[in-house]
Amino acid sequence: MDFLGDTLRVRSDSMSSSGSKSKMLLRQRVAQLLTCIEDMSSDDEASEEVSRTLDEAFQLCGRFIATDAFRLYMVTWNVATAEPPEDVTSLLQLDVQPPTDLYVIGLQEVNATPVRFISDLIVEDSWSHVFMDTLAPRGFVKVTSVRMQGLLLLIFAKQVHLPFIRNIQSTYTRTGIFGYWGNKGGVSVRFSFYGHMVCFVNCHLAAHMNNALQRVDEFEYILDTQDFDHADTPHVLDHKVVFWFGDLNFRIADHGLHFLRSSINGGRLNLLWNKDQLTMMKSKEPFLQEFDEGPLNFKPTYKFDRNSDTYDTSGKKRKPAWTDRILWRIKPKTLPSEDDDERASTSGDDGYDDYPIMVTQDKYTSDMTYGVSDHKPVIATFSVELRKCFDTPLVHVSPEGVWSADHDALLNYTVQEDFMSSTWDWIGLYKVGFKSPSDYETFVWVREDDLPETNEVIQLTVDKDDIPLLGGQYVLGYYSTNMQSIIGLSANFQILESKRAVMEGLVPENVNGLNK
Repeated sequence: MDFLGDTLRVRSDSMSSSGSKSKMLLRQRVAQLLTCIEDMSSDDEASEEVSRTLDEAFQLCGRFIATDAFRLYMVTWNVATAEPPEDVTSLLQLDVQPPTDLYVIGLQEVNATPVRFISDLIVEDSWSHVFMDTLAPRGFVKVTSVRMQGLLLLIFAKQVHLPFIRNIQSTYTRTGIFGYWGNKGGVSVRFSFYGHMVCFVNCHLAAHMNNALQRVDEFEYILDTQDFDHADTPHVLDHKVVFWFGDLNFRIADHGLHFLRSSINGGRLNLLWNKDQLTMMKSKEPFLQEFDEGPLNFKPTYKFDRNSDTYDTSGKKRKPAWTDRILWRIKPKTLPSEDDDERASTSGDDGYDDYPIMVTQDKYTSDMTYGVSDHKPVIATFSVELRKCFDTPLVHVSPEGVWSADHDALLNYTVQEDFMSSTWDWIGLYKVGFKSPSDYETFVWVREDDLPETNEVIQLTVDKDDIPLLGGQYVLGYYSTNMQSIIGLSANFQILESKRAVMEGLVPENVNGLNK
């Protein structure tokens, strides 16, 4: 059986250069197994041979069949300085099955007038608010975000995944006005997801039909100039998986406006594919050929009259184009040289094959129901199959005893694996459904005098005046300053309603079952 056979979905994997060899060996083992069954001379001999052959076959299977699957949901949208719609539920498809593990949302042209941009630096911008308000009640936490003027990149994860998202870093590159202005360029976030290094690059590239080569140059400049403080992945393309998306601004060349619109209205999108500039540039640029993209089976997402499904009727009458795109790249496996082969015979496997990752695009489409912008949002969903490099949080944290605002409370934490901790690390008390690591009710610093030993149980006190009076469901989270992430979460626990809440009139007093 060919486990990586053709499928309607678009798939790529980190074993691409060695997968065919593994599959060929697997087929050989299966053929040997069938021969053993046909030629067995005794039950014991056959049983032993079949068992050995099956073991080898399953070991080969394990080298390219991942053991855990996660669902990634991505959105790119040029919002053209508009305010967000009141409801983004349908855009995020919150009730889709299987459930989503990660949301990655890239926006372009968020309102960045000087007064608005400064106010957004003080408090979250309106787009971040609407996404956080929508996703937090569903158990999603904003892991991080990065903004450069109108470019905004948001990462959300299910709460259960937070301790396994580590080494978060972000950066940005300006390409507007000779590299001095941030209206164009790219913002990136990278992190380790269960030990696999992934990077997301949200771009807004140069506009206009004649600038296809400039767009390629700008993306190459972004890749060359963005770097990260990590020895194994100092640059974007060093990451195991890279997602490149945004308003890439590639147009449809040569065809006239009438032919474009008649092809779109008649559902003959395939007539336009070979003149899509990004497709054309991929045939010429080797580094672009490493990026995969699903088929463009949705209508071009630019340019529309606002609040309608009608393409531009203004005096400019812009030609429709697939400006908004989502692509991805699996890091190619470097073929070993003869010297590498000799070293490999003594040094063993480098671990790359032991922890493969496979990305399958399940959906690539647009949402035509949103009209606040002259662009339509583009959506892509992916199945990310991988073998976890670890599944134990770096820190175990838990409440001790009964918690209420009537007395001081205790918590315990234990470092389960050595990491670069800091006396600036802290443990936050979060209400279940919290929006981000900074959305805590209160926090306490970790032990200040010296850093704990591995497996040492540390107990801290939380002052009763910092504990919520009304109680409810809460969770404790250990935040690592160096990793910029929550690396340990307690189970949800109940904080009891305080007697002080009644005394201060926050809740009615209950006497003989009656509220007074």
